Amino acid sequence: MKKSVLDYALRVRLPITIFVVLTSFAVTFYASKPEREGKGYSPEQPIKYSHKVHAGDMAIDCRYCHLTVEKGRHAGVPPTSTCMNCHTVARADKEEILKLTQFYKENTPIPWKRMHKVPEYAYFNHAAHVNKGMDCAHCHGDIREMEKVSQVQSFTMAACLDCHRNPEKKMPELKGKVQKGPTHCSACHR
Repeated sequence: MKKSVLDYALRVRLPITIFVVLTSFAVTFYASKPEREGKGYSPEQPIKYSHKVHAGDMAIDCRYCHLTVEKGRHAGVPPTSTCMNCHTVARADKEEILKLTQFYKENTPIPWKRMHKVPEYAYFNHAAHVNKGMDCAHCHGDIREMEKVSQVQSFTMAACLDCHRNPEKKMPELKGKVQKGPTHCSACHR
């Protein structure tokens, strides 16, 4: 009698248990893919800000707000004073602008939630890419059309290497103007 119970457990329960465990792992792995790769990430921000209105409709250049994008590693988040260049007058009575004004009056930086980020162990320099003529949209998507920004590209090593190895595939307008990027480990892992 003991042999038949053990035999039943091995023939029926063990395969079912293995199937459930593997399925759970696979579902968890693929469900967490956007979180791991960042693609699709779009957190709620402390102030609702429309890139569509500012960069799209009004055609304000990215560099007006992201001052350090041509000079350094990071694009930088604009200080509240940059926003207030216009919003001391423009739409000053709107709810989101009133929030902005409060941060400005208190001399407190807006606690924006960072969205586009390469892993800590990888080095990336915005200036090196922007100064070669690469459009921000190649990595950040068409921000000019985004009411609420979300990460549209994966910032994985595979995505970076794909672009470094085949820049003309992703940026045909730069064909003949840019060389392939470095693919040796120390270029990004410093």
